Amino acid sequence: MIAEIIATGEEIRTGALADTNSAYIAAQLEENGIQVVRLHGLGDDLGRLVEVFREVGERADVCVVTGGLGPTVDDLSAEAAAAAAGLRLILEPRALAALEEFFRRRSRPLNPSNRKQAYLPAGAEMLPNPVGTAPGFALTIGRCRFFFLPGVPHEMRRMLSAEVLPRIAAAAGGRRDYRLVRTLSCFGMTESRVGDRLEGISAAVPGVRLGLRAHFPVIQVKLYAAGRPEDKVRGILDQAAAWARQALGSVVFSENEATLAEVVGRRLSETGQSLALAESCTGGLLGHLLTEIPGSSAWFRGGIVAYANEAKTALLGISPQTIERFGAVHEETACGMAEGARRVFAATWGLSTTGIAGPSGGSAEKPVGTVCIGLCGPGVGPQAYRFRLDYDRRSRNKTVFAFKALDLLRRVLSGMPLEEG
Repeated sequence: MIAEIIATGEEIRTGALADTNSAYIAAQLEENGIQVVRLHGLGDDLGRLVEVFREVGERADVCVVTGGLGPTVDDLSAEAAAAAAGLRLILEPRALAALEEFFRRRSRPLNPSNRKQAYLPAGAEMLPNPVGTAPGFALTIGRCRFFFLPGVPHEMRRMLSAEVLPRIAAAAGGRRDYRLVRTLSCFGMTESRVGDRLEGISAAVPGVRLGLRAHFPVIQVKLYAAGRPEDKVRGILDQAAAWARQALGSVVFSENEATLAEVVGRRLSETGQSLALAESCTGGLLGHLLTEIPGSSAWFRGGIVAYANEAKTALLGISPQTIERFGAVHEETACGMAEGARRVFAATWGLSTTGIAGPSGGSAEKPVGTVCIGLCGPGVGPQAYRFRLDYDRRSRNKTVFAFKALDLLRRVLSGMPLEEG
């Protein structure tokens, strides 16, 4: 079975709003064995909607449409679907009852504009929306089964899972392929170098397709395989993942889409250890990445953002003579920061960052992009490492500094080499 996806709305057509719905739907359909061959973004134009619905109806097996089910005059999906199928709109009793119940529970009157949402193409199958006002519906246009869902992401996702995917699976029956994906997340290697390392994977593991996705500063390696039975497809992905790990080495930090911070946190939790931070150039970004993880309080003790030199001496106990002699951006200062954080928070590990994120402040000896990362823990240090990681913009430099610090700790905790060859 092949599928197409249509996202409607002027904000989608003009680029004023990013179309995250189509990406989500495509991933869900692919995981459920349905090949997605086209994505469309259409504005609120009745004639164009009717035209595209008819075109898709002649070539696809399944189409999921999002948006255009609201109460305003520019919500045209139901009207366009009816016209494309040669049907009239009728007041659907179940849809009206659901709307009335939705507004009754909120002690609000059902106004005429919302009542419009209960008009569906004659013969359409209503799809209940338990978390919003707009009911969805399913309708056959040409050879294709269309599923119309609201554009509000949380409503769409709920209905896709509960109403659409089960119907598609039932319709696919024995025609369903298993279309599976494995994701390897990497840090510390450019996208082009990752691609070079993986150049021979399709020849080495027949049946696997490779895709690379850059989500700065992480490179995601996507391995795709399709077919049946499911065990065979999973076996292909297992072989491909093993081949990729061998080719890429320790830059691979996750195979389940866990973030780098989650990987570090899991390792600390498994070993009963804790972490404290001292941040200068990253300005609290490291702490933010770690505290985004639910349950991080079990292993993250706290952090100090010591931006000024006076804060480094007063809060972390660094000698003023150290800063005067070496400067704020130096291995000696980074060591003192890590040691101070570990002591202040009584943590197993202390991790620090001090650097020059730019765009100004660099020198010939310490150019923009220079960062010193300090580490102190069982059998380690305090010791520090200097890197040059200039990514042109201050925000990107701060991000890569934070990731470099987390990756350094990951490698030490796992007994890995500190740099990938």
